[in-house]
This record gives sequence, structure tokens and C-alpha cells, in this order.
Amino acid sequence: MTTTASRLGMTLVSGGSFAMGSSDFYPEERPVRSATVGDLWVDEQPVTNAAFARFVRDTGHITVAERAPLASEFKEADLALLVAGSQVFTPTRVPVPLDEWTRWWRWQPGASWRHPQGPGSSVDGRALHPVIHVGWEDATAYASWAGKRLPTEAEWEYAARGGLHGATYPWGDDFRPLGRVMANTWHGHFPYENTHPHGFVGTSPVRSFPPNGYGLFDVAGNVWEWTSTAWPEPAAGIQRDAAHACCAPAQPTSVQPSVAPLLETTRRVTKGGSHLCSPSYCHRYRPAARQGHEVRSTTSHVGFRCVADA
Repeated sequence: MTTTASRLGMTLVSGGSFAMGSSDFYPEERPVRSATVGDLWVDEQPVTNAAFARFVRDTGHITVAERAPLASEFKEADLALLVAGSQVFTPTRVPVPLDEWTRWWRWQPGASWRHPQGPGSSVDGRALHPVIHVGWEDATAYASWAGKRLPTEAEWEYAARGGLHGATYPWGDDFRPLGRVMANTWHGHFPYENTHPHGFVGTSPVRSFPPNGYGLFDVAGNVWEWTSTAWPEPAAGIQRDAAHACCAPAQPTSVQPSVAPLLETTRRVTKGGSHLCSPSYCHRYRPAARQGHEVRSTTSHVGFRCVADA
């Protein structure tokens, strides 16, 4: 049962118990275990550029990607290289080894939520696209300003399933029911060929695809979404993937690898997959899928949505 009566832009998801995780895909999703969540207001869509811009205008918030790394944290780095920026996805022209993420991720000085591709780019015409290049602290700051919070991983997964507990996708077990494209994911050969049957390159405007059973949009694909859950999750028995996230750079900080001697180990769980996920490389556009993302690592495929206790 859901309702949208009281909170504009949010859906009330009635709580309950469900089987969390999956035994069919990646090791970090195992074991399947029982989880219970309470009644929860959930944003119907990821936070957009327009909404984030209102937050910035009201608070003056400066995001992680817009702040130069501290020289005290990178004592061996060339100070000229310690500039604000973020990781931007760039498709390759030919097939490349899929264990070399540096082939398709580039460190771009000046990239931020305002300039998603770097200096000269802007979010003009992209007001309804999900905000990207935001770190975990940026997401939590927005949530606090909005009188909300980030969901736990269990809350996010429960809501994303839309009542279809045990189904592979938020809409069922068929990736393209009757041939219909249900989410913004990568079609073709990653990272050099994307056939774009949905018509979008990169992120897409929120609500471009059908909602799940709870009326929530973009819970699969488009952008990964931050949660409040630490990675690795402290609960006993949950397997952890020691490798870096499949379609995210292994970059541990907001600095290019050549100038990042200090590793950042603080991570949070992100959920939902993104427009870069493909079955040949990252079959993670599913409610059960999860990855650990460094809290200060900002990229062009990570965003967030908020929740509020009912």
C-alpha cells in the first residue's frame, strides 16, 4: 500500500520484511537474508540538478568536486596538480580489456555538478537530469537541508523492489518485457559501443521510464545512489567484494591516481546501477546489486535520493 497524500514528490512506502540480496549474481550480494524496514517516505525520483541548485543557492554549499584537495593530505604531490575536479566517463573507440578502468575514466579538472564534462560544459537544458559529481557528504548535506536523510541499504532495496520481492528487476524477471526498454542502462559492448535504444547518451531526465510498483522512478539505471550504510557492511555473514566497483573508477580520492598517495578507505554502499551498467560488464541495475563507493570520490554516474521517517 502506498500513498502520496502528505509529502510533495515523495511516496509513502508501507514497511515490512523481505528477502534482501541475491544468490544468483555477484558475491557481495550474498547471502540472501531477512530484513525489516518501517514505514518510509521515499523521494519518487533522484535529486535533480534543479533541486540541487536550489539547495546551493540557499546554503552556499560547495561540493567535494569543487574543492581542491588539501596539500596536507597529499604531501608528495605536485601542488600544481591539486586542483578541484572529478572523474568523467569517456567511451573508448575500440574494445579494451575490461579490467583497466583507466581506459574509460578520466580525471577532469573543473568537472563538477555545474560542469559535468568539465570547463565549458553546463547543466543548461538538464534541469531534470539527476545531479552527479556529488560526494557522500554533499548528499547528506542536501538531505539535512531538505529535512530528510539518506536511506539505509535495506530501506533503499525494499523500496526499489516495488513489492516484487524476489524478482530480478524492479518490474519483474524479464529485462525487456515485450521488447520495452525499462531503464537507462548500457546496450551494446561496453565501453566502446552503446546502441542507445532508449535515445539517451549519459544520464536521462528523471521519470523517462516507467515507475516501479511503489511509484518510484529510476531505481534501476541512470545513476547509482548513495545510501547511509557503511561498506563493508558490518553485519556478519555478508560476503564482500574486495575488488573495486565494476563500472566505477577505483580512484580512492578526488585526485588523479598519479598524485594520490593517500588511500581513502571510507566507503558507503551505493545502489541501483547506472547508465554505464551492461550485462557484459556490470549487471547491477537490480535492487539486490550493491557496490562500495569512496565517500570523496565523485563521478559522472553517482547521484542520490532521500527518504523521511513516516
